[in-house]
Amino acid sequence: MDGDIGDFLRSRRARIQPEEVGLASYGRRRVPGLRREEVAQLAGVSVDYYIRLEQGRGTSVSDAVLDAIARVLRLDETEHAYLRTVARPHRGKKDRTPTPRVRPGVQVLLDGMDRMPAFVLGPRMDVLAWNTLADALSGFSAMPVAVRNIPRHVFLDPASRDLYPDWAAVAAQAVANLRVDSGRDGDDPKLNALVGELSLRSEDFRRLWADHEVKECAYGVKRVRHPVAGLLTLPYETLAVPGESAQTLVVYTPEPGSETAERLALLGSWATSAS
Repeated sequence: MDGDIGDFLRSRRARIQPEEVGLASYGRRRVPGLRREEVAQLAGVSVDYYIRLEQGRGTSVSDAVLDAIARVLRLDETEHAYLRTVARPHRGKKDRTPTPRVRPGVQVLLDGMDRMPAFVLGPRMDVLAWNTLADALSGFSAMPVAVRNIPRHVFLDPASRDLYPDWAAVAAQAVANLRVDSGRDGDDPKLNALVGELSLRSEDFRRLWADHEVKECAYGVKRVRHPVAGLLTLPYETLAVPGESAQTLVVYTPEPGSETAERLALLGSWATSAS
């Protein structure tokens, strides 16, 4: 996505005050945070070189320079990796399969998790496969394939605000994770179309996307208010699917014997009897 590196670096410069990195703050500043020349000085590169990088004209930049800039801007591991990918995007047409396939063995694994909701996410956070309990919890099978996507559900389905008591945190997390995807494959036309659609239809998405937060949803806790099971507190773990670089397995892992685990067991029984 053109312009991503400049917007990203400017947003990260704005987070750091000169005093935090040992620089004197003098003169009126038109923008918050570090100036471009200050980042260049601290990273040990020329101002012109750094400006070219922010303008997307530094495609041959070395790892050492990017590492220095990441250090100055205090990027975490995920942000550092994102900087490396958007600084040197791979241009040109790419071979892509129309729809990623989930291996039969992975589906068997999902189905074997009868006490834990589990599903597989593909590129752009598309939902590719799930087990019975995840379907009872999130209703994946009732969604049209074209809208079976986490960001689209969060921002365009009004019911998501009732489903997630902490909707604002869930929305920010979805955008930050989508940013990770955009760093890996910013030329993906389906990803660009998704970002364009969400930007047009959701003011909340536009605001969050402009923040340039980059964070993978590796683990955490999500609260869900289900119409049948009630309020559920769901820790989750995200695992890479072996041999599938663009697929991740998301598993909700309630503590055995907890109220949430008992409610999920009832939800599973209800879903089985209703099918």
